[in-house]
Amino acid sequence: MTSSLDQLSAGTLDWLGANLDHFDPYAAGTGTATHQRAAKAVLELALLCHCSTRPGGPRDERLDGATALLRKLWQRPEFPRLFDAHPPSAPTYGLAYAALAPEGIDDTVCRATLARLAPDFLSPAGKSPLKRMEIRFYADKAGASHTIEPYAELVGQSPLVTLTAAPPGGAAEGGAKTVDVAPLTDSDGYSLTHAAFFLGDYGRTATGLDGDALSHARELVRRMLDHCVGQDRWDLAAELVISQFILGLDPLRTPSGAAAVECLVRAQRSDGAIPGRSPALVASPSAPAGELFRKAYHTTLVTALMTLVLSPGRPSWHHD
Repeated sequence: MTSSLDQLSAGTLDWLGANLDHFDPYAAGTGTATHQRAAKAVLELALLCHCSTRPGGPRDERLDGATALLRKLWQRPEFPRLFDAHPPSAPTYGLAYAALAPEGIDDTVCRATLARLAPDFLSPAGKSPLKRMEIRFYADKAGASHTIEPYAELVGQSPLVTLTAAPPGGAAEGGAKTVDVAPLTDSDGYSLTHAAFFLGDYGRTATGLDGDALSHARELVRRMLDHCVGQDRWDLAAELVISQFILGLDPLRTPSGAAAVECLVRAQRSDGAIPGRSPALVASPSAPAGELFRKAYHTTLVTALMTLVLSPGRPSWHHD
């Protein structure tokens, strides 16, 4: 890894390890509100640990503390009930919980959680292509029966193919400078990255895109990444760097990917955290520790994930 990527990796993983109590909804002093919100944060931590392992690759010892916490939480029958605090997302959270279970645990609670899912949730009826990709991604990992079509049928319907970027901005008033027009809305930007994540299993497999479709997806990601770097959209920039890798590029060798890494290095605090999704969403330095954590954990975690995906040991399918 480059020195910049090393700095991001060491800092973000150290910060996450030092803040595991904030992920734990049952830690002493955790209030009811934090207790309910922690479910999503824990699932993100589980995804990080899941993606840190590669078949035949070494275990990342820096995540040992996080893995120990997850093993403890996954054995608590009451933990999946926290998902009920988020009714629209509860079925997806339950499916992800079963899919991301630490290896070697008693899977009784996971099986019970899967059994509570409504059968129609695991069918394609009434769901967008992106939602169907998400359900298939987690259902396959959880070993849950479903009727979602294969990825080969979904890839052509994915946001990587169907989204169209806005035309580049023209001159600002008076012709002084070019307006930085977002190529995609924020919602479309996240749809773009999540489609890449699900189709490419966070860099483990090829997406099935090729030819013009692959070129189109790469160009969408490049334009959106350039915009996010210019606007200091830290979390989406990290996700887009991961997407570049999934699309077969080496982000450290693309101008947009390299610029994004340096943007994140500039944003990183001395304690290793990336303090928020963007400068406008950073907590005040005087804010309580819980608020600081809630503002910082997601972007810090996705940046840590980015560094792990880009670490040495590229899968055999990967090409530039």
